[in-house]
Amino acid sequence: MTLQKSPPTIGLVSLGCPKALVDSERILTNLRAQGYVISPDYEGADAVIVNTCGFLDSAKAESLEAIGEAIAHNGKVIVTGCMGGEEEAIRATHPAVLAVSGPQQYDAVVSAVHDAIPPIPDPKTDLVPDCGLKLTPRHYAYLKISEGCNNTCSFCIIPDIRGKLKSRPVASVLYEAEQLVKAGVRELLVISQDTSAYGIDIKYAQSKWHGREIKARFYELAKELGSLGAWVRLHYVYPYPHVDDVIELMADGIVLPYLDIPFQHAAPNVLKSMKRPANDAKVLDRINNWRKICPDLALRSTFIVGYPGETEEDFQYLLDWMKEARIERAGCFKYEPVEGAKSNTIADQIPEDVKEDRWHRFMQAQSDVSASILAEKVGRTIEVIVDEIDTQENQAIARSKWDAPEIDGNVFIPGGHMLNPGDIVEVEVTDASDYDLFAELPS
Repeated sequence: MTLQKSPPTIGLVSLGCPKALVDSERILTNLRAQGYVISPDYEGADAVIVNTCGFLDSAKAESLEAIGEAIAHNGKVIVTGCMGGEEEAIRATHPAVLAVSGPQQYDAVVSAVHDAIPPIPDPKTDLVPDCGLKLTPRHYAYLKISEGCNNTCSFCIIPDIRGKLKSRPVASVLYEAEQLVKAGVRELLVISQDTSAYGIDIKYAQSKWHGREIKARFYELAKELGSLGAWVRLHYVYPYPHVDDVIELMADGIVLPYLDIPFQHAAPNVLKSMKRPANDAKVLDRINNWRKICPDLALRSTFIVGYPGETEEDFQYLLDWMKEARIERAGCFKYEPVEGAKSNTIADQIPEDVKEDRWHRFMQAQSDVSASILAEKVGRTIEVIVDEIDTQENQAIARSKWDAPEIDGNVFIPGGHMLNPGDIVEVEVTDASDYDLFAELPS
């Protein structure tokens, strides 16, 4: 009798942003359908895929370190992702890697895995959920609606890495979202490089979803996603004029009152040097108008301090703007040169100690803004989604509609151990800190 060979196993290390995480999910879904088993550690894997990040030099260093760790613990390593376009640099540091490919090159990755460890198909076990394999908790999932970007920001090389904007057909996005919700996903996190530009490249082409023609346009996509019965959270939205229409969907409860806009700065001189799209001098007026339409709106953003040429006056302008705009959720990065970025040629580079000082001042200013906003939530009854149960502390760790997973705050619910991840419940806010809320279940 011939013994059945054990199915080959593959490990994966996924670095970088949620868009890269979706790429990892697609790779694993493809491999699982071909008979590969996913290993949770290096030692249990026949080979390891490292999905790299190449956005910043520090991210590249982290990617090289991760590749080295995988080689040390496993030996058979396949490299892909945003740093994959720099094969010479990767092989110069780690000549033992088996193969290198760039972002979204799923076929190349799968082919490299086949060469390293051929698949052993088994129709009894090669089963993949309709929604594919996910690397997130069961109750939320990232939904990538496009690849690439048409913007030419001077500090960014993403268009060089991932190419120009390439929108997915709207029916394809909606059917994927529908499958995710049917599989138990309670929150859809919409991502891309420029979400509000969705459909421009395909001229808002219509496609048929459940017998209806839907346009591939930001507003229509958000509205249809909001009909699926899950929370819909919008990320990477540039403040183009048509975004105003989506605020009304938030006011009507169709999508979450949450808008992730990468402002990056506020000082006109810096924004001009950055070549930021949708650089509107009246953006504060628009924010105020959005909040009139949807008073519960929360804005999340990221900012860069120490950008070349940023004066103390520019930085103070940013701090004053932050206090007036009252951005609910904000992260801050110290400017870091990226090989190939146009901003590297700007003469007035900022010293590291000045960057460090401005970063601390920014974070303190944002902490004050956040604490003030969250203090206003005390006494309110709000809806939250449970992420995990902390049995040691006898509490549930949840998020409000104003909090995205892993980047924003939490809502801690003492005595919430009887809840389950994915539950959406109402709680009464009892206290607040700089970034988190504390709440009780109704008695």
